[in-house]
Amino acid sequence: MSPISTRRHDSILIVTSNNPPVNALSHAVREGLVRAIEEADADDQVKAVVIVCEGNTFFAGADITEFGKPMQMPMLPQVVDRIEACTKPVVAAIHGTAFGGGLEVALASHYRVAVPSAKLGVPEVKLGLLPGAGGTQRLPRVAGVQKALEMATSGSPIGAKEAYEIGLVDRLIEGDLLQHSVAYAAEVMDTRPLPKSSERDDKLEEARSNPAIFDEFRKANARKFRGFDAPEYNIRAIEAALAKPYAEGVITERQLFMELMSGTQARAQQYFFFAERKASKIEGLPEDTKPRDIARVGVIGAGTMGGGISMNFLSAGIPVTIVEMAQEALDRGTGVMRKNYEATAAKGRMSADQVEQAMGLLNPMLDFDALAECDLIIEAVFENMDVKKEVFGRLDKIAKPGAILASNTSYLDIDEIAASTSRPQDVLGLHFFSPANIMKLLEVVRGAKTAPDVLLTAMQLSKRIKKVAVVAGVCFGFIGNRMLIPRQTEANKLLLEGATPEQVDRVHVEFGMPMGPFQMADLAGVDIGWHRDPGRVENIRDALCAIDRWGQKKGAGFYDYDEKRRPSPSPKVQEIIEQFRAKEGIQPREISDQEIVERTLYTMVNEAAKILEEGIAQRASDIDVVWVYGYGWPVYRGGPMFWADTEGLPKIVEGLKRQQERLTDPRLSKLLLRKAEAGEKFTR
Repeated sequence: MSPISTRRHDSILIVTSNNPPVNALSHAVREGLVRAIEEADADDQVKAVVIVCEGNTFFAGADITEFGKPMQMPMLPQVVDRIEACTKPVVAAIHGTAFGGGLEVALASHYRVAVPSAKLGVPEVKLGLLPGAGGTQRLPRVAGVQKALEMATSGSPIGAKEAYEIGLVDRLIEGDLLQHSVAYAAEVMDTRPLPKSSERDDKLEEARSNPAIFDEFRKANARKFRGFDAPEYNIRAIEAALAKPYAEGVITERQLFMELMSGTQARAQQYFFFAERKASKIEGLPEDTKPRDIARVGVIGAGTMGGGISMNFLSAGIPVTIVEMAQEALDRGTGVMRKNYEATAAKGRMSADQVEQAMGLLNPMLDFDALAECDLIIEAVFENMDVKKEVFGRLDKIAKPGAILASNTSYLDIDEIAASTSRPQDVLGLHFFSPANIMKLLEVVRGAKTAPDVLLTAMQLSKRIKKVAVVAGVCFGFIGNRMLIPRQTEANKLLLEGATPEQVDRVHVEFGMPMGPFQMADLAGVDIGWHRDPGRVENIRDALCAIDRWGQKKGAGFYDYDEKRRPSPSPKVQEIIEQFRAKEGIQPREISDQEIVERTLYTMVNEAAKILEEGIAQRASDIDVVWVYGYGWPVYRGGPMFWADTEGLPKIVEGLKRQQERLTDPRLSKLLLRKAEAGEKFTR
């Protein structure tokens, strides 16, 4: 049975795709579309064609199960050309999403109609690619060059209403999509010549009056595109639409597409696409496990983390009871939450009604017992084991049977926290990343006694609150922060040995990280985890904290900051570094950029291999998901494990051995050594 079927309604041929779940453009779909268009052309009784999809969406893109396999004919460029070459008007009837190849099918159609809720986009850039079936040539001709540049380089979709305003959609359909699409096809069936996107020139002519449009766009987005290949290739392909006839432009598009397809970045970004989906799978979970119902969530602590965590649930329509010890702290916390929502509304990302709806689900309380009716209670208090054990001991007495008790700890032992209750099976870690209402990552920490249904509930709930969750085992720092420790330790040692904060940070930024270790420390707060005793100075960080250099919030940390928070090298910090060198008898030497890479990035790979060895992470790709979403590892490098594979594990081992005598922890992972020797990889 072909997923493409046809039927006649008077003189209109209705071509229907039924390829659940997202009507992906598989080989059978492509073949069926060509056959249907040929049927329309051959039948004199057919005067127009409507292409429509069953289920939740129009064609939502390529068939991801075909990635990495030899393509079967017809390929999508041939399919869309055949649609455009149809001698009868073709109307694309869009609902749900018309993404990637789906939008290319719509662009090749002579007319496009859509329901107001539909979204249209070309997300290929997120996979390190460009729309390769004429999309970079037809889109600027239909939507205009500026909008084509924005859509192709961001991968972000636009709504049907905006698409209608810019001419990408010809009519918005209220009511029954198929019925109105057939009526629209009847309206246009005698129109000649047929409006072909590839032959349009009006929108290109507008752009030709501003030849600087491409360089201006590059300049405006330079920071966002830094390190990525695909955005630049998308720009070049759209430039070709302006500079060349359509037939030559598609040849350029195909050349650029093939260059990207054979590159490391596309492999990395496509690998990550699958890694993210794999992360939700829980190893060893009994098949009959059912999640618990979560109707109300409790949060202990209305500080930065507690407030941010609460916002995730409120935004998903889940009521939250938030508890604080003092009215002032409660008012301040709820005030910040409202301010954050209003800032989102001011940017047009939510309405004033939605702000009130979210805040209306919040129940701020001073009474700890108010948590008794919650199905999930998340503790977000000070990062101290004794404090957390006391909180969980109190929770154990008041939480209802079956309630899930979670800690937002970043480092501490979940099993020790669980042992302070009489129900360790109901306890787990939910490590949100700051700011919790924005960052996508959630480390779900499985304790030794965490029940399977508790773990499943947490993983499923993460999707409801739009988080990407990764299961981690119990160890100090779990996955992400544990790997951060050797990086920070070696970065600090490098300062004493001759590097500067600027050099170390530059190496990380050039690698593709959003910031280096010292920039990150200044942003987060140099004082985080400081013992708070100015008289106890044991390292450079203690010395900075003792003189109030706590980072950007104080205008000084590892760097000096002006009133606009722009950093500059600090003579005071250099003086402190030199004092520590003198005290420890260290003679500074020239530090190469390569040594910084080996001691701060190779050591992370080594630690990650230990995490895999110990079963703390379920799979190597989960580690990559943690670092891309939690710490800003450049997605075009795939994550630490994919990058290590790309570099070659023997090279990583060689670099670690070269630095071994200088490393604080010189132990190399047995798994890493074994894989390097066997010529194996972590991720493939």
